Amino acid sequence: MKPKAIAKIAVDFGMTVLLMLLMAFELIGRTAHEWIGMGMFVLFILHHILNGRWCRNLTKGSYSSFRIFQTCLAFLVLLSMLGSLISSLFISREVFAFLPISGGRRFGRTLHMLSAYWGLVFLSLHLGLHWSTMMGMARRLFPKTSTVCTVILRIIGAGIALYGVYAFFVRGIPGYLFLQTQFVFFDFEEPLFRFFLDYLAVLGLFVWIGHYIASGLKKAGKKKERRTN
Repeated sequence: MKPKAIAKIAVDFGMTVLLMLLMAFELIGRTAHEWIGMGMFVLFILHHILNGRWCRNLTKGSYSSFRIFQTCLAFLVLLSMLGSLISSLFISREVFAFLPISGGRRFGRTLHMLSAYWGLVFLSLHLGLHWSTMMGMARRLFPKTSTVCTVILRIIGAGIALYGVYAFFVRGIPGYLFLQTQFVFFDFEEPLFRFFLDYLAVLGLFVWIGHYIASGLKKAGKKKERRTN
């Protein structure tokens, strides 16, 4: 595997880990949350540097249904990251405490919550779009993987997605996404393991959805090409 490919995987894995830690917010402490958030933004910039070719080619070539969906999703991820950064300027007590900003905390908290939870959805879907690529890399590393193993992995994926649906509602995430709830609830007596398990399942749910949306759009595109030719 090429060094650049390894770097991309490392950065994406790092972003996933930091995303989970950021969702814990009060459970890991405000100071840690703010610095982890800055780390996330640095990795986000590195992600775009490593994928600079994709960004430069945005105005080139034709747009299939998959490419349109991928581009729109990338734009939504960018918006959620910018929303998180901008809102942090208003509510930061550590990293941006030196800025002469007074007021706007209520707006900042609302925007930060929206950006965080929609960011979780968009980033997970985005990861799902590239799941086939990652599985292709895994097959090159383990070429003797059997059909039975593939079926088992698919069943496990479906199981994670199913549990993710449960966690999505039990954790009240729809209320945060649509501002039905103004503040995020944390149970400080809950083990961190259980919290991360639920949020990883939610991430897995949207990765699963993103993967099958990508597969469907690619298949539809191939059928359209065959009819055209």
